[in-house]
Amino acid sequence: MSTVDAVETTAWLEEAQRVATAVRRRVLEHTLKNNGGYLSQACSSAEILATLYLRIMKLGPSQGELVPRSFPGVPAANNPNSFTGADYNGPQAPDLDRFIFSPVHYALVLYSLLIEVGRLDTRALDHFNKDGSTMELIGAEHSPGHEVTAGSLSQAISQAAGIALARKLRGDTGRVWVFMSDGEFEEGQTWEALAAIAYHRIDNLGIYVDANGQQCDGHMDSVMNIEPLRARLLAFGADAHEVDGHDLQALAALAQRPRDGKALVVIGRTDPCRDMDLLRRRAPKLHYVRFSSEQERQEYEHALIKMSEVEKEPHDGNR
Repeated sequence: MSTVDAVETTAWLEEAQRVATAVRRRVLEHTLKNNGGYLSQACSSAEILATLYLRIMKLGPSQGELVPRSFPGVPAANNPNSFTGADYNGPQAPDLDRFIFSPVHYALVLYSLLIEVGRLDTRALDHFNKDGSTMELIGAEHSPGHEVTAGSLSQAISQAAGIALARKLRGDTGRVWVFMSDGEFEEGQTWEALAAIAYHRIDNLGIYVDANGQQCDGHMDSVMNIEPLRARLLAFGADAHEVDGHDLQALAALAQRPRDGKALVVIGRTDPCRDMDLLRRRAPKLHYVRFSSEQERQEYEHALIKMSEVEKEPHDGNR
């Protein structure tokens, strides 16, 4: 590695770790302010999303408003004002990538990331989950960073596959990237989509999975076991790999694999309590945090102070 490459690598690793830490801090702030939030999702996914935005995806400048527009109504032939949140990921051009966000209950995490990478203003979260706002609690096609309404979990992968196939037939060089949660592999539609992806050799599609081992009813293996996930994905024709989902370099490196007729699937094994050990007391029910007492709230306020202090410290990119 040349000196220039080493400096560039150090720079993006430090920035990605800064963003990941800031996302967790911002989601915790919001959870404290509103006495509730999807907190474990921020803990587990922050490095994956930061790596996608800062290293992997080839996106143009945001075309969205820094403070999001109000809800324009659902798309319809007689509604010329409707839009999607894809404009926050830049223009749709043949050589640029597209991003499909699947687990839409992670919306607060995505909004926080868009703020940290300069695609949303910090004031945007003031509109979160308010009537008439596009900053939905459960993201929809008009929400910042969202291109499609994923509906029930696992629907986005089918939509992404269709977009990727159309782009491949058209000759676009840009790829389609999908962010998923491991709970979506309990859904049959995910496996149907993967079968179709393999059959049509859709290799301009990359899927990153936040495998935090959790779903709304508790730990995954107590509800419906999906393991061995990588072996199953390989059997369905994917170019599947498994890494530490908090290892920025490992996450980024796999995106460079050659396209050989198979979709890339990266399983990022993550910790739903990363940087927030207090959450472990709630295990195995980590899906949504609502404080049960003033004492618990104060404990999380103290955790926020500590997290803010960590943000000021230098990082090596792979804590």
